[in-house]
Amino acid sequence: MADERAHTWTFLSNHGHVLLAVADDPDARIRDIAERVGITERAAQLIIGDLVSAGYVTRTRVGRRNSYRLAAQQPFRHPAESGRLVDDLVAIFRRRPDGESVDGN
Repeated sequence: MADERAHTWTFLSNHGHVLLAVADDPDARIRDIAERVGITERAAQLIIGDLVSAGYVTRTRVGRRNSYRLAAQQPFRHPAESGRLVDDLVAIFRRRPDGESVDGN
């Protein structure tokens, strides 16, 4: 029973997972983001809309596709983390286990 419960929640919400997917691949299609996060395309589309509306992501039309970019220096929304930036979260996930950044920084 305890083992079953261990797999029913995660530390990051789907919004956090989508944000990290966008940070990792700004030119990813909604379909790719949804597959990576494990949600439906519609859910990914709604979450991207939330992130754009809240100012965490910008959406730019490039031909027939969209490109997404994280808006730099955005604080977390929850009061308990409002002193931290979303960039801090992204930096954690860009680090390899040896402490070196995936992008070389």
